[in-house]
Amino acid sequence: MIKIYRKTATIKAEQFDGTKQSADQLGLFKYRGGWYLETLEGSMLVSNGYWIATGVKGEHWAIANDVFKKTYAKLPMIPKNVDEYIRWCQGEGGVGNVIDAMDYAHGDVDSWIHDEHNSDVFARAWLDGYQVEGHK
Repeated sequence: MIKIYRKTATIKAEQFDGTKQSADQLGLFKYRGGWYLETLEGSMLVSNGYWIATGVKGEHWAIANDVFKKTYAKLPMIPKNVDEYIRWCQGEGGVGNVIDAMDYAHGDVDSWIHDEHNSDVFARAWLDGYQVEGHK
């Protein structure tokens, strides 16, 4: 019986724009007129517009732009205070699910979630991970 799976790891990715500067930043090398990326499976030809992904163990692979757009979504950006609230809820606060976390929020966090219509952003951040505003 076929089972259905979803990806659960967060990756970092940058798009190759075909320039030498971009190739240098991404660790690509030139061979016989093309740009190549060293992967766990060997050298891979990379075309302009491909995304170079870095996995959880530092491994790299190239992904065609159309496949990348169908497979990956940018993590939501949240304010620092919302990050602190999520970390508290999922840690010592013991709040077990995103619905309770939205219901228990108060002050600035509650305003950000409800008054600014960020409930979908909060839920995606809770479930999939997020980036914090002002952090790299």
